[in-house]
This record gives sequence, C-alpha cells and structure tokens, in this order.
Amino acid sequence: MRFSMRIAALAASIAALVVVATPALAARSHATGKTITVAASEFKFKLSASSAPHGSVTFVVTNKGKIPHDFKIDGKKTPLLSPGKTAKITVTLKAGKNAYLCTVAGHASLGMKGVVTGK
Repeated sequence: MRFSMRIAALAASIAALVVVATPALAARSHATGKTITVAASEFKFKLSASSAPHGSVTFVVTNKGKIPHDFKIDGKKTPLLSPGKTAKITVTLKAGKNAYLCTVAGHASLGMKGVVTGK
C-alpha cells in the first residue's frame, strides 16, 4: 500500500509541476520575438509584414535578385548578399516608424527603402 501512495504522490507532484511550468514556458516562447522575411530584388524589398510588436524582431533577408543587395535597419546591416544568399539580423524595433534600406550606392534612391511600424 505504501508503494501505491508514493506513486500517487509522485504523479500529483508531476501534475503540479506541469501546471506551474506551462505558463513560464509559454511566456518564454512569446519573448523570442517576431520574424519578418524580406525578399530583396531589383530594386525593391518585399516584407512578409509591414508592422510588428515593438521589441525583438528578426529579419531573414534573401536576395532573390540578380545583383548584390544588403538590408539595413536600426543601425544593423546584413552583409552584402550575392544572388540566392540569405542572412539574418535581429534588432530591437522601436514603437513607431523604423526605416530600412539597401546601402548599395543608388539602390535606395531606386526604391530599395521603406518603413516597418513597431506597434
């Protein structure tokens, strides 16, 4: 009989741990931030979202064009990406408008620029 009481106590402890740990794990996964994909080509960017909650945002940039491009936002910039290459940058998006652009000479003036809104 003592053995079955120990198993019942162990099962109750595990159930309590799951109830306590689940909200903490959910909060941690939410805190990882948002991901926005960016397709760069001549001479535009196509973002998967034009806004995101302010805070940590990861931009996954893929050059789908035929010439090199980069992506700069909030003081951070990807390396110069050859056609078909991808890079990630994570920034702390501020509430309000956050400008982005391609820093290759002339590309921004040809349309490779825009704004992501932090909510």
